[in-house]
Amino acid sequence: MGYWDVPEGTDCIQKTWISAKLGTALGLVGSAYHLIVYPPETALAALQRTTSATVTMATMGAVFGMTTCLIAQAREAPDDPLNYFIGGCASGVILGAKTHNAMTGTTACLGLGTLAFFTKVGKMEGWRLFGPPRL
Repeated sequence: MGYWDVPEGTDCIQKTWISAKLGTALGLVGSAYHLIVYPPETALAALQRTTSATVTMATMGAVFGMTTCLIAQAREAPDDPLNYFIGGCASGVILGAKTHNAMTGTTACLGLGTLAFFTKVGKMEGWRLFGPPRL
């Protein structure tokens, strides 16, 4: 079952689990590229770098999934894209807390919130990024 298969504002645990898994996968892929571009001195340094990035991304995914779901329940507006903005913003705040930098957190909040907002709008309106054009 995918993220979009679970109705908005329901089964928050399932949504959180799915988004945490996606965050973990993105963290592993990003770590792999980082290790290739910037090879570490030791295997231990590689493991630490990979673990740090992957745990951060998994946490951001889990925070996004849980926040989006709980906000949808609290606002009683399950299909409102604002829920996704709030979830993306909460994930950005996690990044700011990890880096101990308020500007990073603010920028990530606005950037991830906007990305999530338009992802939801695009999903609702049937936007397509890939594939043949609809005629």
